Amino acid sequence: MTGVFVLGLCLLLAGGTAAPALTSPAFLIAGMREIPSPPMGTSWAPAPRTGDGLRMVAGADGQEFRLFTAGGDRTFLPGVDLGDTTPGHLPGEGAISAAQYRAWFAAMSWLGLRVVRIYEIHPPAFYDQLAAWNQANPERPLYLVQGVRLPDETYVRKRNLFDKPFTAAFKSELRAAAQAVAGDLTRTASFGQVGGAWTTDVTPWLAGWLIGREIDPGAAAASDRRNASAPRFLGRYFRNTPKSTPTERWLAARMNDLAGYVARYQVSQPIAFVNWPTTDPLRHPGEPLPQEDLLGIDANHVLPTANWPAGTFASYHAYPFYPDFLRHEPDLVGYEYEGRADPYAGYLADLRRHHATMPTLITEFGVPSSIGSAHNAPLGRSQGDHSEQGAMRINAELLRMIRDQGLGGGFVFSWADEWYRYTWNTAGQQDPARRHLWHDPLTNEQHFGLLAMDADGAGDTGDQRLLDTDAWPAREVTARVDEEYLHLTVRLADSAPGTMMASFDVLPAVTGTPMPGSADRRPDAVLALNLVGRTGQAYLRDQLDPMKLDFQVPAAQRGPAPPGWKPYELVVRRALTRPGTGARSPVELQNAGQLRHGTWPGLDGDQPEGDEVDSRALWRLDGDDLSLRVPWAMLGFADPSARRVGVPRGGKLTTQVSPGVTVSFTASGTDQATGQVRWSNWNRPYYSERLKQGAEVLRDAALTVTSTG
Repeated sequence: MTGVFVLGLCLLLAGGTAAPALTSPAFLIAGMREIPSPPMGTSWAPAPRTGDGLRMVAGADGQEFRLFTAGGDRTFLPGVDLGDTTPGHLPGEGAISAAQYRAWFAAMSWLGLRVVRIYEIHPPAFYDQLAAWNQANPERPLYLVQGVRLPDETYVRKRNLFDKPFTAAFKSELRAAAQAVAGDLTRTASFGQVGGAWTTDVTPWLAGWLIGREIDPGAAAASDRRNASAPRFLGRYFRNTPKSTPTERWLAARMNDLAGYVARYQVSQPIAFVNWPTTDPLRHPGEPLPQEDLLGIDANHVLPTANWPAGTFASYHAYPFYPDFLRHEPDLVGYEYEGRADPYAGYLADLRRHHATMPTLITEFGVPSSIGSAHNAPLGRSQGDHSEQGAMRINAELLRMIRDQGLGGGFVFSWADEWYRYTWNTAGQQDPARRHLWHDPLTNEQHFGLLAMDADGAGDTGDQRLLDTDAWPAREVTARVDEEYLHLTVRLADSAPGTMMASFDVLPAVTGTPMPGSADRRPDAVLALNLVGRTGQAYLRDQLDPMKLDFQVPAAQRGPAPPGWKPYELVVRRALTRPGTGARSPVELQNAGQLRHGTWPGLDGDQPEGDEVDSRALWRLDGDDLSLRVPWAMLGFADPSARRVGVPRGGKLTTQVSPGVTVSFTASGTDQATGQVRWSNWNRPYYSERLKQGAEVLRDAALTVTSTG
């Protein structure tokens, strides 16, 4: 058991400035003391060096990334990526409190993570609390990799990275970031950009920089053609090799800009740009999607000069489930790692082999603990459909693999679940303006966190008693609504049926063919439960089937369903043609409506432990007591916070307001009405935080790789 994060403990500390030691109860996640801490080992306190008059906490040495510590040079860094949102907020709003930062740093350290990577300038509280934590825990500080995002996506629209306003805005943010980490920045907030006064110098623990984000290959290719005559960049701190492309020249210039701003503070840190497999410098003839192998961007063509002693490195956001060349490249498919074929290990080895003169770091990796998936992958490392324990086990496995393949670090994505995120196979089914106000278990991107952000109650609507009578098949039914599920607690009759359907009418105007065994034409969603076999399936009425918003899947390829209904499924890969062979691969679907029976975190208000706990479980039968939790998407909702149900029309999403959800049950041909669940619209979500089940497995991996790295 990992335990529950007690937010109130953090809030009690909100007025403080100095962080207590790691063992302070105010910083412990409940349950952490149940797993003994290993010996501290040698010190991770910074032991900076000087090169060319600049102080360095870390530096590149051939293919090794070296962090200079009192316990010796560390050559492998386990880290975590930290966003800047909490539920109900969008990036740039500065929603994380000082108390949250303080407690999160303690939990990261307890997990054995040594680096926190951020994507943009965080509010001053982040830097204040990081310095306070490190000063209070000098032997095991948390190092920082500071990111600087691109200012916007105008380069994609204009097809031009060299666009002057875009470049000027990015240079301004690079300058501001250099000032922020040195405690030398004051600015007012603007749209998507936090404001405040940054007065804390965190450069004693600044291990490196990552600029930009994943580059759009089509836009960059167009930009290269447009700027073909752009000269090779030769700056004071960074330069290009003769084979560099215009995109690489633009990146070298921006890295040189940042180095110049940083050098004013008499420090030097390794600087790199963000890259991903879509624009890696390797060739992938087995990749079926042309845009995934359209353009290569090569860190080997962007090199530091002697004036930048900390050097550079190659950085990749690389996951085991995408792109598809991981499933088709013969050299990858057959690559052996720990006695079995492992294409992801082969890809890591290829990256390190290509970057023979610099370190390679995987600065995003991981799998999400979601019900929904967005892509299949070898060895079960798909983009979703993992329990919390399963996701943590895979993350631990990947972290060890990254170290074993000789790379310089692995940063797991991400620290906390982020409700605002979307993914390609559910985004069209949701209202994008209000996505951050509720949590969707079918959207994998919202569930990558090590820290669960659990829905807590939609403004505290409370329990609603729908039925309390001596009836059949249910005697008592109580409902509760939160930002993630509609919850039902059902007391079954003494002679419980072997099978039962829970039915939900979300739009009274939508009717049609009843489910077999029922005469009721009103329900729009049905959960069919086998109470004996502990299996189940979710169905939506044809009119609400969301798949038509994404892809026209032939009826013969859909899962079985009665006439007028569809199983709740997600497209995880569209039909495609494989290059070279010309073989046509059909569409791939996930039966996301398969209803797992089991116990889940938070059921009955507790935190059960053990292998039987499955965060994907949606129902449990314990004697005559039936517990159900239904994801809003399985009821057809595009936005439960405004009670809006998605109704596809002409391939586009339209929405209608639901008056509430009328619940009924059917067993042995008998339809039993219960009542209607009602709730008010909400504009503020409520949530609680906890480390996910299985986090100790990742902790063991992080402690292992640091003890040998």
